[in-house]
Amino acid sequence: MIKINNLDDLQIFSEKLTSQLSAGDVILLEGDLGAGKTTLSQMVGRALGVTRTINSPTFNIIKSYQGTHLAFHHMDCYRLEDSDEDLGFDEYFEDEAVTMIEWSQFIQDFLPEVFLKLTIHVEDNHARTIQIDASGAHYVQIKEALEHD
Repeated sequence: MIKINNLDDLQIFSEKLTSQLSAGDVILLEGDLGAGKTTLSQMVGRALGVTRTINSPTFNIIKSYQGTHLAFHHMDCYRLEDSDEDLGFDEYFEDEAVTMIEWSQFIQDFLPEVFLKLTIHVEDNHARTIQIDASGAHYVQIKEALEHD
């Protein structure tokens, strides 16, 4: 578990995470409403060099951005609860971009077999903990780098 006490800590975590990412990486973001999933996504996007405003894609479900380092796909699958609609997710997961997915449990059947999962737990108004789970050797390396930094 990674302890996050404030937005500065989250910024530092996002930069460490981004420094480990490469083209094609998929990050699943879990946590309650207001836990900080979109804020973390915005920070990762900025660290990838995205200059456009990154906002929640709740109504669009998927937004794509070009960063200076890598492209960035931001998905919010909250509206897909109780849906089995495939919006061409494979195209995004197989792209040379970093993909961050909020509410990924609603598209579980479409997810790739390997990914990094970050679960944000709210401790109080400012403090959070981030649980990191990894599927696949590449993501295990990222997890170890983040937890032992």
